[in-house]
Amino acid sequence: MIGQAAGLLELAIGESLILDDEEWRVDLVEPQYGRVLLTSDTGTRQTVSFRMLAHHPRCRRSTVATVSGRHLQPRTEDDLTDHQRTLLQIRRGHLLEVETGYRGGDPLHPEPGEPRPEYDPDCTTVTQRRRAKVAELKALDPEHAKVLGLSQVSYRTLTRWESKRRADVTMGCADDRWTPASRGHPSITEEVRKAILAVRQETLHRSKINMRARVGLIYQYVLETYGEEAAEKIPSYGTLRVVWREWFGTGRARQRYARSALLETTGEHVIVERPGQVVALDTTVLPVMLRETVFDDPVTVYLTLAMCVYTHSLVGFRLTLVSDTSTDVAMLLRDVTMPLPMRDDWGEDMEWPYPGVPAALVAEFAGHEVAALPFFAPETVTTDHGSVYRNHHLVQAQHVLGVKVLPARVLRPTDKQAVERAFGSARSMLFEYLPGYTGVDASDRGADVEGDAVLTVAEMEHLLATWIVRIWQNRRMGEYAPCWDPVGDHSPNTLFAASMAQGGWALEIPSPSLYYQLLPRHQVIIQGKKGVKIRGLWYDGRALDPYRDEEGSGRGGRHKDRWTVHRDPRDARFAFFQDPRTHDWHELRWTGMPPAGEIPAFTDGRVRELLTAAKQAGLKPRTDSELLPLLLELLAAHVKAEQWPGQLTKAQRRERAREAAQVKAAAADRPAAGTAGAAIGSRPSWPVPVDEAVDAERRSRREAAVLQPPRAPRRMGDGSRRRAHALLAADETAEADAESVRDDETGRGDAL
Repeated sequence: MIGQAAGLLELAIGESLILDDEEWRVDLVEPQYGRVLLTSDTGTRQTVSFRMLAHHPRCRRSTVATVSGRHLQPRTEDDLTDHQRTLLQIRRGHLLEVETGYRGGDPLHPEPGEPRPEYDPDCTTVTQRRRAKVAELKALDPEHAKVLGLSQVSYRTLTRWESKRRADVTMGCADDRWTPASRGHPSITEEVRKAILAVRQETLHRSKINMRARVGLIYQYVLETYGEEAAEKIPSYGTLRVVWREWFGTGRARQRYARSALLETTGEHVIVERPGQVVALDTTVLPVMLRETVFDDPVTVYLTLAMCVYTHSLVGFRLTLVSDTSTDVAMLLRDVTMPLPMRDDWGEDMEWPYPGVPAALVAEFAGHEVAALPFFAPETVTTDHGSVYRNHHLVQAQHVLGVKVLPARVLRPTDKQAVERAFGSARSMLFEYLPGYTGVDASDRGADVEGDAVLTVAEMEHLLATWIVRIWQNRRMGEYAPCWDPVGDHSPNTLFAASMAQGGWALEIPSPSLYYQLLPRHQVIIQGKKGVKIRGLWYDGRALDPYRDEEGSGRGGRHKDRWTVHRDPRDARFAFFQDPRTHDWHELRWTGMPPAGEIPAFTDGRVRELLTAAKQAGLKPRTDSELLPLLLELLAAHVKAEQWPGQLTKAQRRERAREAAQVKAAAADRPAAGTAGAAIGSRPSWPVPVDEAVDAERRSRREAAVLQPPRAPRRMGDGSRRRAHALLAADETAEADAESVRDDETGRGDAL
């Protein structure tokens, strides 16, 4: 809330604000008088003060753009090409040099020769530096300046860029022509659109064909369905090729993922001066065998630690049965920014102890009592070169959190030696005293380590959290003492308290909606009443109703006319969609789920198994509801041991235990019901047992098959008697009376 209030004080002319659920445009800013002139869509004008905007509970910046009255989702760097990202970085460097005198914007880390005399902030004003920058850009070679997009930069252009950069740090300097609002293709008539969709469905099951063949099928469909007059309105091959790629993509996602996962490395030594400046992440196998709660088997667990390099505080950790994924890492970074809640068996000595910020104030912002563990927004995260830290999802997560994931240099263990040393300290201080300890290597392992394992994953998580807050945060660091007091007794807690007294501390607690923003994004198309398709499954909800009739989202760039939907791979039952008008998050249910009741949660691994089993069985479902019986049969292995049809293998039990652990982790990370910033609440991960879900699904199929109760059988010869042409009138009357009597008897039987 404090960060939002400070951001409202940097307003630019033309920027949009949401005030009392109404959108207002900033027409005039008068800093000397501390007031702003706002204009609504209806033409109403009002003058308000900075103080009113900063303290108004329902005032925020508008994060969406509007084109012709349509609300658009915000653009990101993912919508730009590699060349456009380079141009964006060049523009940022020029603006930072005008603002601060340094291309990087940091006076403590200047580049060689900085600051230049004409940009020295101690000797020049901002106006002088802007005029010097205009003269510098005009002196460039015209061809080079045109390629860089700097050929027509004036003083007013620099002012406009700076205003946009303050409103949007990420995309403020970007040219609006790089991501234009989509206006569709007028040449694509309704007949051609139906033909493209029909050819798409036809070619999904064929062997791969080129675009020329697809265009031929489009011509054939239009000609045979609508006639020669409609075939004359079909656009050219180039237009159809562009539309096909915009609607269905090129199918070359791996190359784009590989390029976007390349992260820049500076190769320079980083001097850490404050908490949160550098956070080191690393994952290792926990040297203690634990027991999972599904089959009570001993399992190997992975431990991921996040350490603040300046204070050596363990600000976050995760235990996973399977090697950590990008979702686990993103949620771990979210844990670093959020205060740790107190637990039932923790005493007063483990509450928030840092001076300067009362515990009552922190608890009021957090909504619960806070433990003695620092939390902050990290600036740089140092990791190793594992694939989990280099994939596309984590690149998106770092943009959402505003951090930079910086891989350690190759063969340079000093870059993250602090967190690697923390694993050894935890081994000698805690893990060696626990039953099931595996030792340093296989030669030091005990005779029956698996039999000695008694702790569960939940118990180990609670023990590790208690040890970090009570022991690690208060231990004397020795050789890790700060440079300004090398002989003093310092602990992670005292170092964090000293940094708060020296440089202050920003009390910023993220909203619960951060969970949905950190989930993997999927760029999808709303397919009418069917909803959206993600990883082979269809999802739908009432939140999509206002946008079903629209041709697309209106966004430009790489994901033109696509909608952004988030989904947790650990719980594939739901997807999450943010309404661009209200900014509320809405839940999209898997269309295969029954309308009443729930089914157990399942992960992406189960989805792949389900689609593979459906393909092998030759099942071609018209809707995902036909996949539900097959899914429940796959999940039936979770039933109690005495109900198993056969004994599961060790690998199968391990797989089921890992899935159950991932489901519990997803349920723990999901915001609770009634939290701010989200229009949906969390559901339990296991709403009903699997055996009950199987029985309910089979019962519903039987009830659907028998819509009406069975009627009494007819007498032999009734059909022949009705078709007889020689039937007398009296016989017809008698036959009708007998038929009414049978109907009455059947009705009484049904009533009984």
